[in-house]
Order: sequence, then structure tokens, then C-alpha cells
Amino acid sequence: MIAAEVDGVSFFQFPNLVSFPELRHGVFTRNGGFSREPFKSLNLSLSVGDEERAIKHNRLLVSRCMDNGELVFTRQMHDADVVVVSGTDSLPFMGDALVCGLENRMLSIKIADCQSVLIYDPVRNVIANVHSGWRGSVKNVIGRTIEVMKEHFSCSPSDIFAGISPSLGPCCAEFINYRNEIPEQFWKYRHNENHFDFWQISIDQLCGAGVIPENIYSSGICTKCNTNLFFSYRGEKITGRFVSVIGMKRQS
Repeated sequence: MIAAEVDGVSFFQFPNLVSFPELRHGVFTRNGGFSREPFKSLNLSLSVGDEERAIKHNRLLVSRCMDNGELVFTRQMHDADVVVVSGTDSLPFMGDALVCGLENRMLSIKIADCQSVLIYDPVRNVIANVHSGWRGSVKNVIGRTIEVMKEHFSCSPSDIFAGISPSLGPCCAEFINYRNEIPEQFWKYRHNENHFDFWQISIDQLCGAGVIPENIYSSGICTKCNTNLFFSYRGEKITGRFVSVIGMKRQS
């Protein structure tokens, strides 16, 4: 991934997405914000016990890094519901994926081990941000999101580019009770008896939906192994949530 920084706020970008000048995106680190321990410092979640004032300041920082675009959040449910963001929405959104064809809407997913999968169709000018934890992987929320893009915007999967954020890697994605939690069809992704490679699951689900493998970039960065950069629920329990953002800048 490509490291970037704006006014002391650091984030990473996907090599396969930075070439689109109309696109703004970033996977933000935990650094450069206002929150205090154990949420230090760029926590974006209002539901972990952090001070609301600090979170509002943090959200302003992220927005400034994204050309002052409007951050759009959803109440993440660890399910497979997809929300299409339009200009006449009623808040709050509830679902684990946001899809949008509007400018200046910065689709935002909060994570701390789960994946954010950023999706862009440059032909139809449609963006999506998917929250995919292990439950979302089992329910194939990624595939469902691409189906919604096809249904609502006539997107062709072969035009789509996707990036998989830093998240829990196969080194740390341990599921002791996997036989009761994870369907057998996913057991082929096991490593070291009870660890799972959810990065590869997401790659395969993207390809299964018709995305070209060359258009997919997986960060390969484990959040639990890099708590200096990212929040990790598995590694820290009481902690914040970093954010992944994608949007199209205003053209006029």
C-alpha cells in the first residue's frame, strides 16, 4: 500500500485505485487524532466508550483529508445487508455495505480486525465500501454488494477495481470452535489447524462475482500484528476503530 499524510493524519492508499483522479480514498491509521487511551488517537466509533467531542474532531480530520467530503457511516450489523446511498436518505443507515453513485459522499466503514473492501467501477462511476468480518465472509456480503451494483447501476464486474484493507491475517485469525462457527465449505482456507485466511476468501469471493484478479489488491497487513498503526479488537479488546473511506470528489 501507499503511505500518505495530510496535516499529521496518516493513511494508506491502494495502488490500483490511486490512478483515478476523480477518486478519493484512504485506510486511516489510528494515529494523528484527539482520542485518549485506550482509544488513542484517531478513533472514529461512537459506540466504544470514547468521548464524543474527540470523535467529532477526528471525523473532521478525516473529512479534510478527503477534500472535505461528507463522511457517510452505517450501523454495521455483521450481516449481508447492502445500503444504496442516494440524495434523499433518512438516517441512520443500517447494513454492512454502502453503495453510491453520487459525488462528495465519502462512504466510511469502521474496523478493528474486520475487513473493509473498497470497490470502484470507473465506467459507471459507482463506489462501494464493504464491512466484512468472519460472519460477513460466511454470508458473502462482498458478492451481495456487487450484485446490488449490477442491479441498481448496471455495473459490469469486469470493470470493477477492489482493495482489501488491513485486517486480521491468517497468522492471527484463530477460531478454536471453527467447526461450530464456520461452514465446512470454508475449511479449505484453514492454516495451522484452526487459523483461517480471510484475505483469500475475500479475493475468491470477488473473483466469484466476476472481478478480474488483476484488478484486486489485498494489503496483506495484519491489524493484530501492527497495533502501532491500527486498532485491533483481538489484540487489545477495549480499543477504538479506525476508518476506511472511499468517495468521488465534487467535479463542479
